[in-house]
Amino acid sequence: MKRLMMAASAAVLMTAGAAAAETSVCLITKTDTNPFFVKMKEGAEAKAAELGMTLKSFAGKIDGDHETQVQAIETCILDGASGILLTASDTSSIVPAVQQARDAGLLVIALDTPLSPIDAADSTFATDNFLAGELIGKWAAGTVGDTSSAKIGMMNINVSQPTVGVLRNQGFLQGFGIDLADPAKWGDETDARIVNNEVTNANEEGGRKSMENLLTMDAGTNVLYTINEPAAAGAYETLKDFGKTDDVIVVSVDGGCPGVQAVADGELGATSQQYPLLMAALGVEAVKTWAETGQKPENTPGKEFFDTGVALITDNPVDGVPSISSAEGLELCWG
Repeated sequence: MKRLMMAASAAVLMTAGAAAAETSVCLITKTDTNPFFVKMKEGAEAKAAELGMTLKSFAGKIDGDHETQVQAIETCILDGASGILLTASDTSSIVPAVQQARDAGLLVIALDTPLSPIDAADSTFATDNFLAGELIGKWAAGTVGDTSSAKIGMMNINVSQPTVGVLRNQGFLQGFGIDLADPAKWGDETDARIVNNEVTNANEEGGRKSMENLLTMDAGTNVLYTINEPAAAGAYETLKDFGKTDDVIVVSVDGGCPGVQAVADGELGATSQQYPLLMAALGVEAVKTWAETGQKPENTPGKEFFDTGVALITDNPVDGVPSISSAEGLELCWG
């Protein structure tokens, strides 16, 4: 009996040791409905399963739900996760919670959206969002031709100005040839061609309402920058209602399959494609490496983050602006 009890105790200890050795990672996204974050979760799930890791996923109720993300970080710390992959809704206010996680020994990687400051996270895996905006800005300028006649509507995320939105906005304006004021924020430019800066919460309903506002302010609005393809889809519905689909050049960022199809259908002039599945998969791998070796990921040479790539997609290329076709984009798309 004594030998049996000792064997049972050893088995329990071995099981406990195996459980403790299992690496866990948390994925915290802005929402769980945006196709971009849905694909990000799929990438994280697949890579975690491949590497024998445990993945726990959390998301805000809407884009901008900061408090839910803070609670998720606290949960991950208490659960003993090895690392957190985070797309922050409020890139400044989330920093104290991120620091708490890092102090507890977790590796924190920002996905897609750099924190403010960027080194508040251990690493950032992201699209070069400024370049993504710059590409669609250059394309729009080349398509318009005489940019002095442009009347530009700007559709952003929300008033907290998360870094991903600032970078895309400012990249677009620079690409279009508009002087930036403070590159670290949007809305302070004085160029008369800008009709207004709207906020959309990066969803279709926000895009629909913002387009109504822009057309009310200036019915001649003829260029539209959108933070992402769901906002662009909502804006296009309003343009249809107003009979102005042929009057406005619409550009965006994401590269999801519905957005690339919108390019093919002529609803969207161009979009910059990013790769969320790759971001998340690389993030999970980095947490695994950190848990086993203590090694943190390295940045892309010359940049403050690890660049996961971007490509401009359009069926009406502009000289001097590198791009791929919607057919090629559909081979690479997600969602």
